[in-house]
Amino acid sequence: MAVIRQPIVSVLGHVDHGKTSLLDAIRTSKVASREAGAITQHIGASEVPFDVITGICGNALKALNIDVKIPGLLFIDTPGHEAFVNLRKRGGSIADIAILVVDVAQGFQPQTLEALSILKEYKTPFVVAANKIDLVNGWIPSKHLSFLESFSKQNARVQELFEEKMYQLVGRLHELGFESERFDRVNDFTKQILIIPVSAKTGEGVSELLLYLTGISQKFLEQQLRTEVSGPGKGSILETREERGLGKTIDVILYDGTIKKNDIIVFGTVEGSSSTKVRALLKPKPLDEMRDPREKFSYADEVHAASGVKIFAPGLDSALPGSPLLVSSGNEEELKDKIKSEIESILVKRDASKGVLLKADTLGSVEALTRLIEAQGILVREASIGAVSKKDVSETISIRNEDKFLGVIFAFNVPVNEDARLELEKNKIPIFEEKVVYALLDGYSAWREQEKQKEKETGFDMLALPAKIRILPDHCFRACKPAIFGVEILKGKLKQSSDMVNEQGEFIGTVKAIQSDKESVKEAKAGEKVAVSMDEPVFGRTIKENDFLYSNISRDHARLLQEKFRQYITEDDLKLLEEILKLTGKKIF
Repeated sequence: MAVIRQPIVSVLGHVDHGKTSLLDAIRTSKVASREAGAITQHIGASEVPFDVITGICGNALKALNIDVKIPGLLFIDTPGHEAFVNLRKRGGSIADIAILVVDVAQGFQPQTLEALSILKEYKTPFVVAANKIDLVNGWIPSKHLSFLESFSKQNARVQELFEEKMYQLVGRLHELGFESERFDRVNDFTKQILIIPVSAKTGEGVSELLLYLTGISQKFLEQQLRTEVSGPGKGSILETREERGLGKTIDVILYDGTIKKNDIIVFGTVEGSSSTKVRALLKPKPLDEMRDPREKFSYADEVHAASGVKIFAPGLDSALPGSPLLVSSGNEEELKDKIKSEIESILVKRDASKGVLLKADTLGSVEALTRLIEAQGILVREASIGAVSKKDVSETISIRNEDKFLGVIFAFNVPVNEDARLELEKNKIPIFEEKVVYALLDGYSAWREQEKQKEKETGFDMLALPAKIRILPDHCFRACKPAIFGVEILKGKLKQSSDMVNEQGEFIGTVKAIQSDKESVKEAKAGEKVAVSMDEPVFGRTIKENDFLYSNISRDHARLLQEKFRQYITEDDLKLLEEILKLTGKKIF
């Protein structure tokens, strides 16, 4: 039987911006001890039933004029990037919607940008929770009041200060490619990101956050929330844990179907896939009972989507965080092949002599990072899980010999073996070690730009560049030894020491010096008029007014300009280079 499941809501944001506090505010808003409808906290998730949402939001839900069918909201309360990327299914994330928590005072920080990159890459709808409104200078808090009610109680100066902070967020989101507005001013929910001001400390705005999460989920996500409750379970491994008295367990978010005790489950491993029989399904007690450390878990015979659950079974030591988990219905080998194929497609191993090496901590991280890195136009040669080894470094050395910008290693939240570290230092192989995606990519980009600048200074600046000049009428200042005369740079860039040829490709002389406004300069670019001195020509005999001269480019310099340093010159410069090669009779290939 198909039913509408509760949407899975992931919470992301920068450290200390209040992700966990916000979830605590949601969980404790309406918890009555042992009452029906109390919020239940599962492994890595908190279920907020619809009657609890109704109790918090009051009549505001009716104002949305939506027939709400979802049974509640399932919040993933292992906040951060790690949880989100491990909540994966083929082609995206199992999170239906996300909350991006931003401190209104601190604004966008590295992990905020990281979260935005991942949300954008996975095309996950999200709202922004602008947290810590109670810290706006002069704000008078009203516990558990809606934002609009609390905002109306603030004086004009406080309201003005708040609006400044609000539009700093709107402006920053616009810079990053997102149109946004405060939730009550949004006129197109399909194009604008909702910014919902909240205080995790006082509970202000929590009602509106729940209200709009419910409304958006019901109006725009109903079709993807349909699930066959009696069908075989499908889930994602959030993480693996050692549980005292049990051994290795896995925390799973079930997003479809049902899982039962004694079911055969199939899951991913670094080697491919494996299977085992479920010995126990465990859930923590309802939140009000979790204060009692003597009874941490209760056992369940079956669990329905969407839900969080801890699974105990033999053979889970090799289970891979971020891996799919599927319940077998007599098709165990088929599911094994399916998961193995999926993992092999994520753990990249290309038969290529170019590309960066990526090592990460989980399958979800590998998948998300590969997508983000390649979105930057950087080829990934290999992407795998685990520590950086000496073998990894050895393979990277050969890549570096071919392309220094691809002969690098990305190490995301993984160690580097000692012997590998020695090889890295010995061979000067760049390694980028980070626990934040944004910092990883930013560090690589900064290094690449720095290296390109060095390369330009030590290589490109030594090359002769294509230039076409015209000798100006009435601008001969000296006829010979040296001839000094005025020229206009028509195309390219004229450099000091450039050898010049005429339209027949005959050598005329070498530019000894360049002057602009009576100041010596090393070069002049298109559009400029300067004086040049040359020892070889005689004005009126070898050269004359309105003659066109060209810089003479050697074969070696031309090859470097066309291949290694092509990015530093324009398309017009390349055409001029071809023109010069033609008139001087040079062929590169």
